[in-house]
Amino acid sequence: MADAYDLVIVGGGPGGYPAAIRASQLGMKAAVVEREHLGGICLNWGCVPTKALLRASEIYHLLGRLEEFGFSASDIRFDIQKVVARSRKVAKRLNTGVKGLLKKNKVDVVDGHGRLAGPGCVRVERDGGEAVELRAPHVVLATGARAKTLPGIEPEGRFVWTYKEAMVPDQMPGSLLVIGSGAIGIEFASFYRDLGAEVTVVEMLPQILPAEDEEIAANARKQFERQGMQIRTGATVTRLDTSGDKAVAAIEVAGGEGEEVAVDRVVLAVGITGNVEDVGLDGTGVQVDRGHVVVNEWLETGESGVYAVGDLVGPPWLAHKATHEGVLCAERIAGVENLRPLDTTLVPGCTYCRPQIASVGLTEARAREEGYEVRVGKFPFVGNGKAIAMGETDGLVKTVFDAKTGELLGAHMVGAEVTELIQGYTVARNLETTEAELMHTIFPHPSLSEMMHESVLQAYGRALHI
Repeated sequence: MADAYDLVIVGGGPGGYPAAIRASQLGMKAAVVEREHLGGICLNWGCVPTKALLRASEIYHLLGRLEEFGFSASDIRFDIQKVVARSRKVAKRLNTGVKGLLKKNKVDVVDGHGRLAGPGCVRVERDGGEAVELRAPHVVLATGARAKTLPGIEPEGRFVWTYKEAMVPDQMPGSLLVIGSGAIGIEFASFYRDLGAEVTVVEMLPQILPAEDEEIAANARKQFERQGMQIRTGATVTRLDTSGDKAVAAIEVAGGEGEEVAVDRVVLAVGITGNVEDVGLDGTGVQVDRGHVVVNEWLETGESGVYAVGDLVGPPWLAHKATHEGVLCAERIAGVENLRPLDTTLVPGCTYCRPQIASVGLTEARAREEGYEVRVGKFPFVGNGKAIAMGETDGLVKTVFDAKTGELLGAHMVGAEVTELIQGYTVARNLETTEAELMHTIFPHPSLSEMMHESVLQAYGRALHI
């Protein structure tokens, strides 16, 4: 006899386990099927442990500035194995926390690989054990995604790394080539550069951080280059030779001469593709487009009773977006009223490099492309008292408004701690706030958040401190 549930979720990452918890809160009997680690890639090999690594490199950078703050020290060193060990400890702690949350909410966890096995049925296979069948009228696929590769530059763990190998180096590389300048690539570039590696970043598009506002990306690039990073945009790696004691990459820049770079390691960060294989999609109505499952606004697939959330579906591929989708999906299944489909322009994006980058909503260019007449406000970190006191004067806050209605269309930041500031603009966007409410909001002094206020004021010719 198969175990019966109201809802079965295949995948226990940031989309899957919150869906199960919310379903349980709504009175449904839920189970999560997970073949590896609860918390998924984000908790175990992505979002959280990478931030632990970046915290270490941030501290090392600050230790190099001690004289600026009136301190002195000598022989400052780091142990890369201890840095990695702390990161893994953080991941393990959170993995244990997820187990506790599911148990507290009476969600069953089934270890193994889950596949659709007919209407309302999930077959779970365990290594060396008998298969188990779970039955439920609703099945949520939350199987996540994995790193893409490039022809001729496949990761082999020695010279060519994915994010996974880059998180657990057994020794510190002296030089690094990062292929791809999205959030993952830039975070690893920043981590290794701050720890002393010579870093080259290659991006095939005209700007680094392609999803970000052009002006913000340009500001970040200047800061990275001042730190010593070599950045090549409009460029591709045409050949990689790993036959010697170094990886030798041939880089071709559009409209320019080619060059060769010899490095200790290569990090491949060219995007992700959904884990759509071996989950039982054959013979179902579930459609796959460019490596991702197609869903409607309510996360329903083309197969009745089957839903999909998180990195398995469309962009943005972010953990907090996956969590929101998981909760929304569970509430939709439970019949909660007055739900709103996800508006992806309300999803903030954060990159935790140095400097940090954060954004929500439309870029200035995208707003103009969509036909808006815009008003743009900007405020530099150098004009903020708290930033000066912190010694963090490089950065910019930028806001984009609809000139006709005053609607906040987008906000974009680069600089210290902006990943903690962006939620203010995210709340404002969700509440459909206009410039009038933002101007009348009182921000604390001294704080970095004052720059958010000043950027709004500057868009309307009312800035006080520039």
